[in-house]
Amino acid sequence: MSIHLQLDLARADFEVSVDVQLPAHGISVIYGPSGCGKTTLLRCVAGLEPSARGRVQVGHEVWQDDAQGVRLPTHQRAVGYVFQEASLFDHLDVAGNLAYGLQRSRNHVSDAVLQQAIELLGIGHVLKRRSHELSGGERQRVAIARALVTQPRLLLLDEPLAALDHARKQDVLPWLEKLRDDLNIPMLYVTHAVDEVARLADTLVVMHAGRIEANGPVAEVLTQADLPVVVGEDAGALLTGVVLGIDAPWHLAQVGFEGGALWVRDSSLAVGQTVRLRVLARDVSVTLAAATDTSIQNHLPCVVDAITPDAHPSQTLLRLRCGDTVLLSRVTARGVHALGLHVGMAAWAQVKSVALVK
Repeated sequence: MSIHLQLDLARADFEVSVDVQLPAHGISVIYGPSGCGKTTLLRCVAGLEPSARGRVQVGHEVWQDDAQGVRLPTHQRAVGYVFQEASLFDHLDVAGNLAYGLQRSRNHVSDAVLQQAIELLGIGHVLKRRSHELSGGERQRVAIARALVTQPRLLLLDEPLAALDHARKQDVLPWLEKLRDDLNIPMLYVTHAVDEVARLADTLVVMHAGRIEANGPVAEVLTQADLPVVVGEDAGALLTGVVLGIDAPWHLAQVGFEGGALWVRDSSLAVGQTVRLRVLARDVSVTLAAATDTSIQNHLPCVVDAITPDAHPSQTLLRLRCGDTVLLSRVTARGVHALGLHVGMAAWAQVKSVALVK
């Protein structure tokens, strides 16, 4: 089962032209700069851009196929849409807003389905409140719950955290992770924030000027060396691992993955827990031999997989393969020359800092 999007839409300043297959599970994040066509793509999927030409298929359901004369209107597409602003009805309380969502459902919705949405988003305590009495994070959680009670086949989220400050974003992100892990509803999630990509994405779709530049599992796409998805200080790798052990006296946890293990801060982790780690390129250095007498705790044997120029001519981006795991390292071009680094060369990666993102 997959999601097939083949769409063309001409606009005055750019043209959206995509042809992509996405998994019908998990979160596919559509990432790119403002104005690249991310929101337009979502609107085409929802049927809100009537001039878009092409094909939209979700699993076995064909919502649009211009070659066959098929084009379902928005209200016949089993889609839930969450906008940047929550767009709740202020004259209704939260329970009333959810009831409005029930009216849009194509099928009879049982009380159990409604209660599941309430529990999944943790909004049971605000059911009697009006929109203006909610925090920004609570409003977005209610908006997501309202979309869920329509029992969609596909959930579209258009930068749902963009209007929230950092603290409110941290309130909502765990609930989005819970939706990803607990529900069997595929999601298309638009953002230009790298931290949301690292935290939520299973599949990453990178857009630029209306075209798709990269598409695939998030860890693979983020570590492309020939066409870096993220440049500057945010460039880095995303790893998934399992907590192997806890060093309680030093408040550290060891996370193992294909290719080695890393020590991270222990944030009430449990042995056997699956976590995501983000390793920034600026925090990875390279040596030719295993280092001794150093404060850096994480050392991984690796092979230099690629060497590419970075944004500034003084810098070089290295792609390092540690077993089946890939890291990025930003070092000076002079350092590469001094060490005689070349593709295929064995080396050691020193990881100064690791961020736990889940």
